[in-house]
Amino acid sequence: MELNTHIKHFIATEMVGQPHLHIGDDDDLLLSGLVDSLGVVRLIAFLEEETGVSIPAGEITIENFGTVNAMVAYLGAKAISG
Repeated sequence: MELNTHIKHFIATEMVGQPHLHIGDDDDLLLSGLVDSLGVVRLIAFLEEETGVSIPAGEITIENFGTVNAMVAYLGAKAISG
């Protein structure tokens, strides 16, 4: 499963409880209310576990985690530089 699909599946099933919910790659997850502050913590833990990438608190920004595409780009950059 591609990372963006895996992230959307986690958000829809584990966070929102609606497995058939459509989440677009560029949907604003925070402003839409799909992910709240507690959800960000859960999402970061999920991403760290799934990818093996350590995410420093200072890098948890809306630019890096506001959309699925932003997360995939951030994690891709971390994997390359890591």
